Amino acid sequence: MKFAFRALAVVIIATLLTSCSGGGTSSSQESFVAGNGSVTFIKPEKRIEAPPLSGMTLSGTNYRFVVGKVAVVNVWASWCSPCRAEAPTLVALANKYTDVAFMGILTRDNPATAEAFQRRFALPYPTFIDDSLLVGFKGSLPANAIPSTVVIDKKGRLAARISGEITVASLTDLIERVSAE
Repeated sequence: MKFAFRALAVVIIATLLTSCSGGGTSSSQESFVAGNGSVTFIKPEKRIEAPPLSGMTLSGTNYRFVVGKVAVVNVWASWCSPCRAEAPTLVALANKYTDVAFMGILTRDNPATAEAFQRRFALPYPTFIDDSLLVGFKGSLPANAIPSTVVIDKKGRLAARISGEITVASLTDLIERVSAE
C-alpha cells in the first residue's frame, strides 16, 4: 500500500512538472533562452546607432521613436514568466522616469494574449508587434534572451543591455548613467 501511494505521488508530481514546462509544444517557446540578468554597458565612444524603432503597436496605433531622449526598449512575451515578474518594475520606472521613452517589442506571441498581459500590468508605453525590429540590434546588443532590455542614449546609440529579468537597481543605474551623459 505504501509503495502504491508513493508511486502514485511520483506520477502526479511528474505530470505536474512536465505540464508546466511547456515541453516545447508551442512554437513560440521552442527557442526560449532565459537570461541571467547580466548587464552590458558600452562606453560612449564605442556605441553604434540603434535601429529605427517604428511601426504598429499592440494597441493598434503607429508609433515612431524620435531620437533625442534616453529610451528603454524591453523585449517580452506574455508566456515568459520572467517577463511577468519584471512588468511591475518596468511600469514603476516608466512612471518615475517620464523624460525617458519606454517601449516594448513583443516577440513570439499572439496578440490576444499579449493584449491581456498589457491590460493586466497596465503598461503605460507602446509595444511594437513586429519582432523583426530585433534584427536591427544584431550588430551590437542583440536581444539574446527573453526578456531583454536595451537602453538607447540621447544620440540614438545603443548604450546598454540587461539580458534577462531587470531589477529596480540594475535598470535605474543604467537610466541614470546614460541620462547624465
